[in-house]
Amino acid sequence: MLPRRLASSWLPVLLAGLALPVHALDFHSLGAAAVMYDSPSSKGKPLYIINAGTPVEAVVNVEGWAKVRDMQGTLAWVEKKSLTDKRTVQVRVERAQVRLEAAETAALAFEAERDVVLDLLESPVAGWVKVRHRDGQSGFVKVPQVWGL
Repeated sequence: MLPRRLASSWLPVLLAGLALPVHALDFHSLGAAAVMYDSPSSKGKPLYIINAGTPVEAVVNVEGWAKVRDMQGTLAWVEKKSLTDKRTVQVRVERAQVRLEAAETAALAFEAERDVVLDLLESPVAGWVKVRHRDGQSGFVKVPQVWGL
């Protein structure tokens, strides 16, 4: 058994070695257009309206409300019932190149402009993610070109 003073000085070191990530990213998308508030209440100040399908990261959950972050980093509150588990991503570059295969040399399927929302079809693999445009076109885009993963 270690003396109390020695044990207390080693405790932070031991706990640091066992530390797990404090926060995993929790992405959702909006099922319909929703009002964003400054507090977790419909009596709060409405800040703006967010479009259906927009991906958001839930950072806090409180009794029917979620504090979310959008692609620009803005934090606001939204009713949880507005969120869906359907995953989408949002283009974060001027023009994202969506390719037929997950390779830089693959043929171009289409390009998507900044802020366009794409359905997420598959989890990222080797720096690429499979997406679909609302018009039905699908392909692979490089992970750094989209937000919401």
